[in-house]
Amino acid sequence: MRQAVIAATGLYTPPNSISNAELVEAFNAYVADFNAEHAAAIEAGEVAALAPSSVEFVEKASGIKARYVVDKAGVIDPKVMRPNIPERPNEEISVLAEMAVAAAREALAAWGKPVSEIGAVICAASNMQRAYPAMAIEVQQALGIDGFAFDMNVACSSATFGIKTAADFIASGSAKAVLMVNPEICSGHLNFRDRDSHFIFGDVATAVILEDADQASGGWEILGTRLKTQFSNNIRNNFGFLNRCAPEGIGARDKLFVQEGRKVFREVVPMVSEMIVEHAADLGIDPAGLKRLWLHQANINMNELIGRKVLGRDPAPGENVIILDEFANTSSAGSIIAFHRANGDFAAGETGLICSFGAGYSAGTVFVRKR
Repeated sequence: MRQAVIAATGLYTPPNSISNAELVEAFNAYVADFNAEHAAAIEAGEVAALAPSSVEFVEKASGIKARYVVDKAGVIDPKVMRPNIPERPNEEISVLAEMAVAAAREALAAWGKPVSEIGAVICAASNMQRAYPAMAIEVQQALGIDGFAFDMNVACSSATFGIKTAADFIASGSAKAVLMVNPEICSGHLNFRDRDSHFIFGDVATAVILEDADQASGGWEILGTRLKTQFSNNIRNNFGFLNRCAPEGIGARDKLFVQEGRKVFREVVPMVSEMIVEHAADLGIDPAGLKRLWLHQANINMNELIGRKVLGRDPAPGENVIILDEFANTSSAGSIIAFHRANGDFAAGETGLICSFGAGYSAGTVFVRKR
């Protein structure tokens, strides 16, 4: 059976960044306008007054300090509070595909091999721009890649599920090299009028190239992959093509991102921690000996607790990579950004863990060793 390695990664970052102060200012302006408009109903107890947000609340709750977005003006306009992303004609590349291609080109440049060696493209992300044609096929066409391509969605775990799928294609001989991309415009499904979640997400795209170890030079040996799903309604987004069939629900807040954050924390942290430790044991790996954890970037409190449970101690600086402060939660791309940003100091033989967790619930672990 062929062995797959992670050969290269790429990152595309939108040019616009929003600080917590800017986001909170816009949110609080909306709150003030809402409370003034509904003052009589609030006084009568018919409508609940909205509470303002604060930079201190956001950073304590999440560890997030800023986020990149494809459009800043719309998000911080209290009268709009959503990104302005004009629809493109079918003859132009779609915005998600454009982001994915940019990340892919960086990965291809780092790889240093022609695209003709890639036999498959996987677009693994939380929210696809459309039902069809597949985003992956559009990326494939834009890059001039032969073979086959398809989309997959396992929410924030999409990248690790994509790595596992790509590795299986290589193991079976279906492809000698696979491009896996994770374009995420999370600002498009975020309710910027919800105090508990308006700060959570950012936009970005990542790319990973996997290839057959026999033809690879360097890279990261994949020691093992494991996937897990368990149904939960605690993170949900009900937007979809069937909404038009029940028009009375169009515009309801459940058509955007909604979650029961405290329940997610209580249920996901032990599930993921146990999964990592059990997978490591099955591979004969001592978790305490991992040089680095590249976890999904959901919430700093979750990441720090998972790090302590896995390592059996407080992680040393740099062991448990956090990029939340700059990027916020970027769904499937988060663990790949962490890996892309913080792997250059590894020596041959040193090991680390790429791990995702999110809606579904879904979780994926990918143990890697520097070649």
